[in-house]
Amino acid sequence: MAFDVAAVRGLFPALGDGWVHLDAPAGMQVPEQVATAASTALRAPVSGPGGIFPASQRAEAIVEAARRSIADLVGANPAGVVLGPNSAVLLQRLADALGDGWMIGDDVVVSRLDHPANVAPWQRAAQRSGGTVRWAEVDIETCELPTWQYQELVTPRTKVVAITAASGAVGTRPDVRQAAEAAAEHGALVVVDASAAAPFVPLDITSMGADVVAVNASAWGGPPVGALVFKNAAMLDQLPSVALEPGARGAERMELGPPAYPLLAGLVASVDYLAALDDAAVGPRRERLLTSLGSVKSYQAGLLASLTNGLRKMNHVMLIGDAMRRVPSMAFTVSGVKAVDAVEHLADRGVCAFADPGTHGVFAVLGVGEVGGAVRVGLAHYTNAAEVDQLIRAIAELA
Repeated sequence: MAFDVAAVRGLFPALGDGWVHLDAPAGMQVPEQVATAASTALRAPVSGPGGIFPASQRAEAIVEAARRSIADLVGANPAGVVLGPNSAVLLQRLADALGDGWMIGDDVVVSRLDHPANVAPWQRAAQRSGGTVRWAEVDIETCELPTWQYQELVTPRTKVVAITAASGAVGTRPDVRQAAEAAAEHGALVVVDASAAAPFVPLDITSMGADVVAVNASAWGGPPVGALVFKNAAMLDQLPSVALEPGARGAERMELGPPAYPLLAGLVASVDYLAALDDAAVGPRRERLLTSLGSVKSYQAGLLASLTNGLRKMNHVMLIGDAMRRVPSMAFTVSGVKAVDAVEHLADRGVCAFADPGTHGVFAVLGVGEVGGAVRVGLAHYTNAAEVDQLIRAIAELA
């Protein structure tokens, strides 16, 4: 492995503000090459697609490059990549399209671990059709999502199983493959929200058993762009179109309005950035991504272990969850201190963190709101050991 955090930090002008950015669950800071790619595309002549002149051809090239970059990220066919403003919008479009054909008695399976972006659209679609919503529950001690329950939850009337590849709140990485196998037995569509997982672990749509994967580029330092990736690109022509162009085919059927070309140029640069995180990565971009993200995973595991051990030694801190497989996102409570006060204390010491009131999502299930909410932090590619130590020292002062 050749992950050099000092070199990575040099790619981020934003880190010059002097703050310790442990706010990665809300999106990483933007590397210089991404900002440069977007600004260059803004200055270059770019027109609409379909023309024979260079500005139009440049637009088409940017879109195709964006599809290829996301396809490389998840191991898919570029023809199955739908681009849009973010995964939440795209998942809502997908739920609307699929839900049109549902009937009373059909159901969807969602999980307590998922972000609302991969829950609310399916709840609405089920409600419109008179269907039901089945819930996969989390283990309140570990925040694991036991996948054995999917054997009971999925039925012949199940249309969609929506599951996260990783929780941006508590870090849990469930066994998506097992849940997908249960769905496959009854022909249910598997929709995986990989937004929180994509910055930290290699993704493979086939290995996961997913039919559709959603990602957000801002999660790894890219621009505000999302994507839906269909394992079977032919499925796109079977869905109702939302496109303004009546003759739209393939991925364009799920894309509303003209694309934001400068942001798509930044998207390509952001995937190239991920592929170059390990200096030893060689070969096609897909291979470089697997190598680099494997290095990131190993590096982050060491940092997360240091953070976890440091916080566990404190009697006034309670970590939320203890999953075996996880991404470097973490939540905890501080005895006698409300989360909003704890993050204010951290901010006074130059550390960026979030306070969650604990009134929705997985925190509501765990009853976190009853103890004043949770402090949420997350490591990024550019987080180093000194920053982790700074957080630990600041939390120790709250004893």
